[in-house]
Amino acid sequence: MRAALLQMTSSDDPGENLITVKAMLAEAAAGGAEFVLTPEVTNCVSTSRRHQQAVLHHEEDDPTLAALQIAAAKHGVWLLLGSLAVKTHDSDGRFANRQFLISPQGEITARYDKIHMFDVDVTPEETYRESDGYRPGDRAVLAETSFGRVGMSICYDVRFGHLHRALAKAGADILTVPAAFSHVTGAAHWYTLLRARAIETGCYILAPAQTGKHSACVGGCRQTYGHSLVVAPWGEVLSDAGIDPGVSYVDLDVKKVSEARRRIPALTHDRKFDEPDGRK
Repeated sequence: MRAALLQMTSSDDPGENLITVKAMLAEAAAGGAEFVLTPEVTNCVSTSRRHQQAVLHHEEDDPTLAALQIAAAKHGVWLLLGSLAVKTHDSDGRFANRQFLISPQGEITARYDKIHMFDVDVTPEETYRESDGYRPGDRAVLAETSFGRVGMSICYDVRFGHLHRALAKAGADILTVPAAFSHVTGAAHWYTLLRARAIETGCYILAPAQTGKHSACVGGCRQTYGHSLVVAPWGEVLSDAGIDPGVSYVDLDVKKVSEARRRIPALTHDRKFDEPDGRK
């Protein structure tokens, strides 16, 4: 099965980003991809909640989602929208960071709301409070496809190994980790975290990423790490997209999942243990 990862430098203009995604999706389909993946917040990278309120939509009337459902059906591919920023009906007005899996018939077959919020102080100049604008999800999601089971996660989720282990134990063959990773933490941790999740679970890891300086953003700019990565179940890096926007391809053999797990059957070796009581 051929997968294609779309590496983007999304702006804060959803209409502009949609044009880019549609062109890249057409390129990926022409290149033989059966499964196409986009990065986190494909539709809008912005640090301004006011701007997001002005340009984002609820899922049911989101023009990006509707157009890409049509595009997936047109090209006959599975499409994973790494995430879209969408409005919710929550009383506090927070958005959802929501991943969508779309079938070759253009139907939404699974949704996942990012569970772990990126509330960190990377440096004194680079701080994030994702939970101020986004409400966290509370449900892990495993999706069925024609080529295997897909466990869904987003960006900061990669630091929580128990989530990915739970998805693998539930039957995931592939784990998706679309991201808009900080260029600082990306340089330090991106490869190690993704390889660790693959090795721990015996899954393929597909991690399409945002890249570069998102200089069009109202309310401040962001810089993301890029390096969309594919990691095999044994931990080998199969594809690294570098830092330029574009489409990268990789051919996957899902039999490699069972082979890796047969060699190291760690998913079957769990033992119960008493939790530490926290006393010094």
